[in-house]
Amino acid sequence: MINGLSIANVWVLDQDRAKEFYTEKLGLEVRSDLTMGEGGFRWLTVGAKNQPGLELTLMVPGPPALDPESADALKKLIAKGVLGAGVFVTDDIQADYQTLTARGVEFVQEPQERPYGTEAIFRDDSGNWFSFTQRLVDLDFSKDWA
Repeated sequence: MINGLSIANVWVLDQDRAKEFYTEKLGLEVRSDLTMGEGGFRWLTVGAKNQPGLELTLMVPGPPALDPESADALKKLIAKGVLGAGVFVTDDIQADYQTLTARGVEFVQEPQERPYGTEAIFRDDSGNWFSFTQRLVDLDFSKDWA
């Protein structure tokens, strides 16, 4: 059976720029950065220091995952800023919001109170948006929240 998720993909427009953003601005660490195969496919992953079991693959749309037409369509959606890529969590959103803002992270929503905690929204250097959340409690997803 499935034991968990170990790698999640984030589509980016430029891997070098994304590497700089995710490490220098967000404070993640590089887990792997290598080139493979004849076409020079680059496998670049980052992750939070205190979460060793999960990595984000920073991948440019194109071969071997996508054909050229699909890659171009996805690049346009990324650049348009319509793709949400996930949720980053923190224990101190106010302090971390100030730190990330000082590092040049673009927030499209300042921290706001929500039923599940305090949430801000930021964009990465490619245009993907992320929720940045300090949870009130661990949510029980087995409950019907409707």
